[in-house]
Amino acid sequence: MTRPPVRTAPTGAVYFSLLGPLTARLDGHELPLGPRKQRLVLATLLSRPNTPVPVEVLTDAVWPDDPPRTARKNLQVYVSAARTLLGPAGREGRDRVVHGCGGYLLRIAEGELDTLRFGSLARAGRAAAGRGDLAGAARLLREALDLWEGPPLNDLRDSAGVAEEAGRLEARCLTVYEDWAETEIELGRPAVAVDGLRDLVERHPLRERLRAAWMNSLHQSGRQAEALAVYDDYRQLMARELGLEPSPAMAALYRSMLGRGREARRPAPAREAVSPAAPPACTAAFTGRPGELRELLEVLGCGEERVVVVSGPAGAGKSALALRAAHLLADRFPDGRVRVRVRREDGTARNRAEILAELGRLCGVAGNAASPGNATSPGNAASPEGGAGGDRAATAALADAWQEWQARHRALVVLDDVPDEASVRGLLSRSGTCSVLITARGQLAGLAPVHRIALPALADGEALELLGKLIGAGRLRADPGAALRIVRACGGLPLAVEVSGMRLAVLRHLPLAEYADRLDDSSAALDELVAGDVSVRHRIASGWQDLADGDRWVLGRLAGLAEGGGFTLDRAAEALGCGERAAIRAVESLIDAGAVTSPAGEVTAHAALYEVPRLLGLYAHEREGV
Repeated sequence: MTRPPVRTAPTGAVYFSLLGPLTARLDGHELPLGPRKQRLVLATLLSRPNTPVPVEVLTDAVWPDDPPRTARKNLQVYVSAARTLLGPAGREGRDRVVHGCGGYLLRIAEGELDTLRFGSLARAGRAAAGRGDLAGAARLLREALDLWEGPPLNDLRDSAGVAEEAGRLEARCLTVYEDWAETEIELGRPAVAVDGLRDLVERHPLRERLRAAWMNSLHQSGRQAEALAVYDDYRQLMARELGLEPSPAMAALYRSMLGRGREARRPAPAREAVSPAAPPACTAAFTGRPGELRELLEVLGCGEERVVVVSGPAGAGKSALALRAAHLLADRFPDGRVRVRVRREDGTARNRAEILAELGRLCGVAGNAASPGNATSPGNAASPEGGAGGDRAATAALADAWQEWQARHRALVVLDDVPDEASVRGLLSRSGTCSVLITARGQLAGLAPVHRIALPALADGEALELLGKLIGAGRLRADPGAALRIVRACGGLPLAVEVSGMRLAVLRHLPLAEYADRLDDSSAALDELVAGDVSVRHRIASGWQDLADGDRWVLGRLAGLAEGGGFTLDRAAEALGCGERAAIRAVESLIDAGAVTSPAGEVTAHAALYEVPRLLGLYAHEREGV
């Protein structure tokens, strides 16, 4: 296999390394990185390359307990020093570190940072394995591992913020090591992995996949007694530390080795361990979103990002995209895929005890607290933990059991329709190889580190394809202009296009042009978007209830501005009757809530053109009487 070229830093560029102590080299010579606090800032920025890092995150990394009053000014000094060290980015000579509304963003290329190159090699290796090129996969994965010089950022782990980032990097390295070891075993070269696996198991004794690979490598090397002893040690450790048995997959691997030769190369599929966690149903009407789906599959499939947030307004197709991705990622998550809704049918948030109990039932989580009195009853929704006294203790036990399960399995958990950050913080994995896919109307800006995918309106072609699936391609071709008017009147919102299609599929006599006229009438459009018990107005109303009272008023004022194709910050300030800073805060609050869209690329707040989705704007007019 020919490996795709990896971009390397040009002569005179600084090369940074996080996979070990934080270092910077220029033409082979190590550079001084300044005092410890400056290194902490640089390490935090490099841990999230090409992603805005909030000032609060940088502050917590440097001053976790009691930041001084001059913290922001000191950060500016440290960032300025980083700019000097980094130099300009690319041929354009742009600043390496820029400051925007999301925080400080560090621009850096793949060939200038070892973690970016590590990720590129790991993805290429997994892609090679997927094509059946095991030799190429082993070579690429080994090349990625050769960048690993020790525990990431091991010289700065006394900072809790940096330690968290370092733990995430180490988990990525361990996952790639497991991929590499399993590939070498599959190639019939188990001996090359034995010693390294033994060392890693000593440092991570409860990581089951590492131990399974070690067992298999010993077994394939003809050291069966040692392989069986590895399992026995693990079984005793699990019982002593957690009061649990090894997973069914691990037990099946052990049984396959008893009295047999070397035919077993990989652990038995672990889907049996969570057989109740059936994959979510996949919507048959899923259409479009090729770029977003590809990104989702790449990010979750490579195992480098453990949490992904898919955001967009109500009806944007977040759940459909998540379920489609879960359906396609079956092979990457042998311990199952499970979906849990974080809201009730009435749109209110479920409490943590309810969600944990459902996860426990679906995944077979062993927790004695699985039936904590009324902890799973909706009647306890007043408390986020599901009650008081014994119920709190039961919920804590469920939470601990859930974390232990995630640390030992490789599963995909879809947390669907999340109302806010607090609803999921205690559910996200702190270690291990489980991944979590979150769908939410708002941006959930308080969650970090996460990979974010925002769903825009469907492109005209995608929306027409969805409509055609429901009304028939022949009817669509009979009046393509009217069909285009329909999907544009729906604002490219997948739910609205789908409801239009369902309605037209029943009203076969209704010309597309007449229905397009109805949707063009802003006073009646929402009344037309109803098919049986499916109502676009009802779904938008649920998103409206998520907004604070002040945000609803602001949205009502801005909706009128958006009808002409968008509005600028100056027009927003005029409509709201406030100053520039207040207008910026008001607009950005609605962006965070998913009610206003902004350009995907970098642009100043004054130059940006903001938009309110058409149907949400119509609903805001109804409610606010603007």
